[in-house]
Amino acid sequence: MDKGRGRPSQSDIARELGISISTVSRALANEPGISSQVRDEVIKLARSIGYKSKHAAPVIRTGRAVALLPLGSAASAMSSFYVGIAEGMKATADSLGLSIDVKLVNEERVTLEIIERHLKQADARAVLLAGIDAWDELIDWCEQNNICAVLANGIDPQMRISSVSPCNFYGAYLATRTLLAAGHRKILHYTHNLRPTILERRRGFEAAIAETEGAHGIVVSTSDCSTSTLADNIMNDVYGVTALFSWNDVAAVEILEGLHGGGRPLPKGFSIVGFDDLPIAAMSTPRLSTVSVDREAIGHGAVRLLVQHMQGNARVQQLQIGLTFVEGGTIHPR
Repeated sequence: MDKGRGRPSQSDIARELGISISTVSRALANEPGISSQVRDEVIKLARSIGYKSKHAAPVIRTGRAVALLPLGSAASAMSSFYVGIAEGMKATADSLGLSIDVKLVNEERVTLEIIERHLKQADARAVLLAGIDAWDELIDWCEQNNICAVLANGIDPQMRISSVSPCNFYGAYLATRTLLAAGHRKILHYTHNLRPTILERRRGFEAAIAETEGAHGIVVSTSDCSTSTLADNIMNDVYGVTALFSWNDVAAVEILEGLHGGGRPLPKGFSIVGFDDLPIAAMSTPRLSTVSVDREAIGHGAVRLLVQHMQGNARVQQLQIGLTFVEGGTIHPR
C-alpha cells in the first residue's frame, strides 16, 4: 500500500485485502451479509492505516462473544462477585448491541479446546475470561486465529492481552494504611495462591508496611494454614500481631467467626479488614471493615475493551477500577 499518497481510502483497503470496494463499505457500515472474519480484517486494516470512516460508531450490532465465568467461584460464597461482573457485562453488551453467551467453566481445567468449542457453538470470535489467567498457548492461539480476548478480574504481567481488574495494589495499600492509622504496628496478611491479582494485594500490603517506621508485617498463605487454624493461632498469640488484613471477605469472616466462637475473649483491640465488600461482609457480626470492589464496573470495562478489539484496535490495555474503603465494626484503635 502506498502510504505516501493522500488520505487513505476504501480502495486502498480493498486492494490490500483483495476484496471489492463494495465489500469494504458494507463491512465498515456493519451491514449484514459480511462474515465476521472479513469485517474484522477490514476494520483492523482501516484503523492501522488511519482511515476515517463515517460509520465509526461504537456499536457492534451483529457481533457475538462468549463470556467464561469460573464455576468454582460462581457456586461458592464468591458467587456474588462474578454475578456482579456478569451483570455489568450484559448491561454494557446490550447497550452496544453485542450478543454475549455466558458459560460456566471449571477455572482450574480450562483448555484451548474448551474455549474453542464454546466459541464455535456461539459462532463467535471474541471471548471474555473472568477470573481465568492467560497462558502462553492461549495468547498464541488468539493471535493465530484472530480471536479477540479480554481478561475480567485478571491481569497479564507480560501485557500480551487486555484486562480489567480492581486496583488491587492500592486497595491493599489503603486497607493496610487504615490499620496503621489506627495504631497497629504488627499486622498479619492472610493470602491465597498467587494469581497476579492476589499478588498485587500482597505487594500493596508490603509497601504500606515498608514505608511505616516501626511497622512489622507477617504473611501467611492459605496453603500453609486454614482459617480455623489461623484463628486458633491468633487466639494463642502465635504471631504476636494486633491486626489482620485478609485477601478476601470470605476468609476474613471465617476467621472473625472463629475468633468470636472460641469461647475466649479476643485480644484487646484486635482488628480485621477484608477485601471485595461481598454481601457476607455486611452480614457478619460485627460488620466487617473491607475494601469495596465495583464488580459491575469490571464487567462494563471488559466489554468496552473487547468491543474496541473487535473494531480493530489491537493495542493491549490494562484498565484498573478504583476502590473505596468501607467502614465496619472490626477496626479498633491501639
